[in-house]
Amino acid sequence: MNLSEEIKQFYDNSTGLWEETWGEHLHHGYYGPNGDQKKERRQAQIDLIEEILKWAPIQNPKNIIDIGCGIGGSTLYLAEKYNANATGITLSPVQANRATERAKNAGLDHKTQFHVIDALQMPFPDNSFDLIWSLESGEHMPNKQKFLQECYRILQPGGTFIFVTWCHRNLDQNCGGQLTDDERKHLAEIYRVYCLPYVISLAEYEQMATEAGFKNIQTADWSKAVAPFWDTVIDSALNLESILGLINAGWTTIQAALSLPLMSNGYKRGLIKFGLLTGTK
Repeated sequence: MNLSEEIKQFYDNSTGLWEETWGEHLHHGYYGPNGDQKKERRQAQIDLIEEILKWAPIQNPKNIIDIGCGIGGSTLYLAEKYNANATGITLSPVQANRATERAKNAGLDHKTQFHVIDALQMPFPDNSFDLIWSLESGEHMPNKQKFLQECYRILQPGGTFIFVTWCHRNLDQNCGGQLTDDERKHLAEIYRVYCLPYVISLAEYEQMATEAGFKNIQTADWSKAVAPFWDTVIDSALNLESILGLINAGWTTIQAALSLPLMSNGYKRGLIKFGLLTGTK
């Protein structure tokens, strides 16, 4: 089974449980710059979207694409906020169908559409979108450079690219510029349970974005701001209803839930980073 099929199956099997446990936003939450603000988890997830939008230089977009849209959480939020047309893409037919259903229920089906599309081979013409939003999907991309090139291709001149993804720590060239064996082992476990090919550093992404042609590039590390999310998720996974849902979702989803401390501990040791990058065309 190739990686795309693994990702599809992972989200086909687990999405119903994640929605029931997490709600419509399948991504980190924001707990203040230093991660010390106490707030309800779903509010923290909405706050993350809003903080990203404050951080990035966005002009009122009219045609948005959400790459790795899940069940349409960000897609619908952005479409409503900006009164814009929005397209969501995912590898999971279950997610695309659920997002379409949610759009109809929200009265946003005339502004949104959802498709099963590989982000490395998007069928959209050049210069199609004035905002590209990719929130926690880059870590799944088996070819990071090609992904950034595709995003640049479909972005309209003057448009904005917002890319938020899991990274590993920047490599200190003074210390050999390598991850330790223990760090590589830790990451390998995360890759295995979350269907990731590999992650790279934010500095590497910045270099790739420059090579792809993006201008006005800005980056930020929000690891402290989002790290408390994983402890909250661990707590939410321990109630009886969630445990029963895990059993029904199957072994792959159970493994992912049991491995939640891998992410929490990765943040605590400074290995996992939450990287933001924005640029224009």
